[in-house]
Amino acid sequence: MGPIIDQLAILWSNSDALLKGLEVTLELGFSFFVLGFVVAIFIALGIVYGPKYLSSAFSGFSWIFRSLPAIILLFIFYYGPSKIGVNVSPFWAAMLALGLRHAGYQTHYFRGAIQSIGTGQLEAARSLGLSLPRALFEVILPQMLRFSLPASANEYAITIKDTSLAFSIGVVEILQQGNYIIAREYNPLTVYITIAVIYWIITRAGTRFFAYLESRYMIPGFELKR
Repeated sequence: MGPIIDQLAILWSNSDALLKGLEVTLELGFSFFVLGFVVAIFIALGIVYGPKYLSSAFSGFSWIFRSLPAIILLFIFYYGPSKIGVNVSPFWAAMLALGLRHAGYQTHYFRGAIQSIGTGQLEAARSLGLSLPRALFEVILPQMLRFSLPASANEYAITIKDTSLAFSIGVVEILQQGNYIIAREYNPLTVYITIAVIYWIITRAGTRFFAYLESRYMIPGFELKR
């Protein structure tokens, strides 16, 4: 029991640091999930319904951000602005880099959801006098969001795990706090297992929430049988 008590004592004495790191992880994950979610909606609508030049530009944006490694994007967004005299904090650089990267992926989830909706619905909305923007946001968008819930749950899980990359540009999230604790206590296995459990909990909680939304709001006849 002695070694186990010692491990628990180490975790307890450093619990404040882990909680501070967890707070940063959740703030960062939520920030770039929301950023990617919002940006992806407009890009997906632009790809499907925009003029050819706009559709091509948005498709190019999505392709670029999906092609580059996340760590490279972090370095570009952190070190790049300083070359033109703009200082960007590590948190904002991580949020923009990873948020736009996830927008590239979510764009294709949303585009697929839009294309699964019959074109007759948009035509019927326009025939009733709705403008194109109003028809998109009142007829197409609600269905698109409901169809894309399973993919959004998957993207949430990826988003939370990608926050662990932000320590590479100086964001003191939970993994970086763990590294500080290891440097002081030299007990890496206990710390990393604890952090892994924390990641599992917040990832599981989020995906269960999306599963609830899916069961609550999925269009009848299109729900997934579990």
